[in-house]
Amino acid sequence: MIATPCLPLPRRLAGRHPRPHAPCLIIGVTTATLHACENRRMGPIIDSAPITLRPAHGELRTSLEQLAQLYRHDMSEFLGHLPAADGRFAFSNLPLFFDEPGREALLIQYGTAPAGFILTRPTLEGETSISAFFVVRALRRRGVGQQAALHLLCSRPGAWAIAFQEANAGAARFWRGIATAAVGSAWHEETRPVPPPAPANLPHDHWIFLSTGTQGLADA
Repeated sequence: MIATPCLPLPRRLAGRHPRPHAPCLIIGVTTATLHACENRRMGPIIDSAPITLRPAHGELRTSLEQLAQLYRHDMSEFLGHLPAADGRFAFSNLPLFFDEPGREALLIQYGTAPAGFILTRPTLEGETSISAFFVVRALRRRGVGQQAALHLLCSRPGAWAIAFQEANAGAARFWRGIATAAVGSAWHEETRPVPPPAPANLPHDHWIFLSTGTQGLADA
């Protein structure tokens, strides 16, 4: 797949690095940051609070683990999960994203408040897969997820794979819009069986594949 450059960000953000005392992937992202990535398929960004992505180490891991229960509850509508006797949803793979090389757990922060999280892992084909993406309900439809997703994709050039259930209409609309905002029409979609331990009778997952990169990569 040919890498396609993300739409350019404002020059004042080019080369910006996290402050040493606050190791973040994104610092102080506001409405103006993503004007170049807005697209007719995506709604307008209506929130201007700083959005940051931080590796979920230490106490941030605890915050992410709490949010993961909300995520599993949301996904139970589409995947059929039921809580255990203690009322908690199982998430057996979650520890791997903190401990296994190549996997990553990122906490999305809205100002100083936990706002959601992103889990990524490498695939056998060499892409980075977004295995889970969650934003709390109070911040949905306000551009928070859009900012977090676009900056993750555009700040890490390479091949990406994103899975979702077509029955989850909000996720389907969101990820198709994100793909178009990031790389235009240079993405494609496939369907694949849902891997175990999900129930075997579930509809196939939809997968979006795209590559982000520099103009040099696109011209190669």
